[in-house]
Amino acid sequence: MRIKRAVHAKKKRKKYLKAAKGYRGALSRRYRLAKQHYFRAKMYAYIGRKLKKRNFRRIWITRINFAARQNGIKYSQLIHGLRLANVNINRKMLAELAVNDPAAFAEYVRIAKESLQKAAAVK
Repeated sequence: MRIKRAVHAKKKRKKYLKAAKGYRGALSRRYRLAKQHYFRAKMYAYIGRKLKKRNFRRIWITRINFAARQNGIKYSQLIHGLRLANVNINRKMLAELAVNDPAAFAEYVRIAKESLQKAAAVK
């Protein structure tokens, strides 16, 4: 008995054309182009998710550095001082404090400065 593939082939094509809706020009209407650009879009989406994390970290560091300098300390010294004081707070939370709660951020700066002074006194 001969097997016909029409239903499965149409279903497969429909999947890619549906995913390619909104693509510019023939990319949303022609199966071959839609399939190629579907895979390209997935690749860029994967790369974009990695870049997003990198960009947010850069933003947090910039915000922390700005607030730290207003409190009389450099970013690297602040992070080092917090490590010496065994304060486990991530950069996202530090940046949030720097923007929304300057008083709490100033307290972290004070802790970092004290631990740096203790470390300098030991040497």
